[in-house]
Amino acid sequence: MLRQSLIALTLGLSITLAHPVMAQQPKQLSAKEIQALTQKATKGDVASQLNLGVMHIAGQSVRQDYTKAREWFEKAAAKGNATGQANLANLYYNGLGVERDYIKARQWYEQAAAQNHAAAQLNLGFMYHYGQGVRQDFTKAQQWYEKAAAQGLAVAQTNLGLLYAPPQSGQPNYVQAREWFEKAAAQGHVPAQLNLAALYENGRGVRQDFAKAREWYEKAATQGNVNSQLMLGNIYSQGRGIRQDFSIAKEWYGKACDQGNQQGCDAYRELNEKGF
Repeated sequence: MLRQSLIALTLGLSITLAHPVMAQQPKQLSAKEIQALTQKATKGDVASQLNLGVMHIAGQSVRQDYTKAREWFEKAAAKGNATGQANLANLYYNGLGVERDYIKARQWYEQAAAQNHAAAQLNLGFMYHYGQGVRQDFTKAQQWYEKAAAQGLAVAQTNLGLLYAPPQSGQPNYVQAREWFEKAAAQGHVPAQLNLAALYENGRGVRQDFAKAREWYEKAATQGNVNSQLMLGNIYSQGRGIRQDFSIAKEWYGKACDQGNQQGCDAYRELNEKGF
């Protein structure tokens, strides 16, 4: 059973729609309320335009319609609203209600990011990170991640940590990686917790500390992260920094197995056949 290494695959950004001001609206609106909201939006009320856009995406109180969502976001974006611009970019990125177009997505993200919209900055950094609609540029990715991270966005902090660790950053700087992972992990971000645990386990950017590694694996595992569950099984079965305990190891392997992890299933079977 191998020790955990940094795994970039868990850290990729999932571009999702921002939900601007829906909390101000009830979960279900009556036909009369929808009509009033539409009238306000038609007269140029940006908040109403944003809400109608989100409602059409979610199919909340109205039929799901990405094209109509795009139309409402376009109206808000045309007025310079950063959330409207970011949500419009999301639609172009995902190809919802419009043909997928990374270049247009990037252009709208840029407009929102210039207004200090954290999610747009994050997504723009992601596009530079992976060369989507733009030449891959780790320096620009880092710059945009840093802007979003400075606003406390955990995914941006985690992705920054990745840039300081192989293979993206060339010469690794595990101390910087650890600092960014710590910021995101403190917010409960699972990939950051997983990778912070890996740094402690392998002694990268920090003194090797199996107890700390176990602590961070447990935080991620209790949130359902299968890799952390598997690594905890390894730690207990091998007695790394803790008394060897095959029963607890079996429990963690079982949790990983329940999520479809075959390594977890195999390890569980091996311990089960040995009577644990």
